[in-house]
Amino acid sequence: MSFDQKIDRRGTDCSKWDMMEPLFGVPAEDGLAMWVADMDFKAPPFIQDAMKGLLDTGDYGYFCGLEKFTQAIQWWMKERHQWDVDPEAMFTTYGLGNGIAITLQALTEPGDEIITFTPVYHEFANKIGKTGRVVKELPLVTDETGLYRMDFERYETMLSGREKLVMLCSPHNPAGRVWTTAELKELAAFCIKHDLLLISDEIHMDLTYSGQQHIPMPVAAPEVVDRLVITTSASKSFNIAGSRTGTVSIPCPKLRARFEAFFRGLDMQPNLMGVRLTQAAYSPAGAAWLDTLKPYLEQNYQLFKDGIDAIPGLGAMPMQGTYLAWVDFAGTGMDRSEFSSRVAEKARIAATPGHTLGTGGETFLRFNLGTQRANVEEAVSRLQAAFADLQ
Repeated sequence: MSFDQKIDRRGTDCSKWDMMEPLFGVPAEDGLAMWVADMDFKAPPFIQDAMKGLLDTGDYGYFCGLEKFTQAIQWWMKERHQWDVDPEAMFTTYGLGNGIAITLQALTEPGDEIITFTPVYHEFANKIGKTGRVVKELPLVTDETGLYRMDFERYETMLSGREKLVMLCSPHNPAGRVWTTAELKELAAFCIKHDLLLISDEIHMDLTYSGQQHIPMPVAAPEVVDRLVITTSASKSFNIAGSRTGTVSIPCPKLRARFEAFFRGLDMQPNLMGVRLTQAAYSPAGAAWLDTLKPYLEQNYQLFKDGIDAIPGLGAMPMQGTYLAWVDFAGTGMDRSEFSSRVAEKARIAATPGHTLGTGGETFLRFNLGTQRANVEEAVSRLQAAFADLQ
């Protein structure tokens, strides 16, 4: 399939395109939706075949055979990420947002402080707040190469003693940072030292660029598995978030038992569509398709970064993975309302406001590059025109 094939998602109840005008004031008829983390590519043939199989049987009743679903996840994690997942350690949740919320409720108490490294995916803070926990922001720092780093020396001075759990986004959203083994081991040591649980959200694990490798937390730092929860899903890599299916993996039997005691009380079970689509994605066909998608996304990023960096005062942070570009407008000297209005009103682009992703995001906007190249080219052209007075 060609990733350049235009897909018109307007008027289909697609959140990304049909909520663009209500949320951002960007006109539906000619706006560009570059906000929510959702790709614009047509579903690949193996996903379509799985859906067709459901339609052809016409049977949507209770189902069994979940061992095939589990085996597909095990195969994928071993084949693509050198991670041996124990099937007894896995729980299927209603997407990863749900999995994170359940983990917080099962393993922490209301009022506990939950550490996030900001700026970071805004749903971390939302889930913390909705479950009655308290966000504890530890800001990331930018190194001499323009990449985010965790600053544990500084973090040691910022702890209150009320922290119970750390939430890591790996790879990082919004900046596309792929953490190294050394960095993950340093985080593990920090968690062990301060007796902190760790959720490693690895939903973007498959979307790395050339020369980069995602290392699952239990592979990078096995010393931390007795306090570790890993969340994964095929939803971002294969754009099947509508199937609302994710996996929470807990290697430690003692920690797993605590989680399971809460989880079983919810009486949650997987849904048929999510199971079948995940099985289809985590397959040799899915691997081959993904290996053609990643270079396309990387080329979109390079085109976008070159275009953004040509605008005085704007800078796109270097990306190592994902399809979410993080653009800093601080050099323009404009306040948030001015640069945001130029993007939404002049460029007619809906982008995620950086301040909603926590401390450090105030001068940024996040742009979704998981779309046809023509849309990326058009976005660059519009942004250059919207800030032409800075030339």
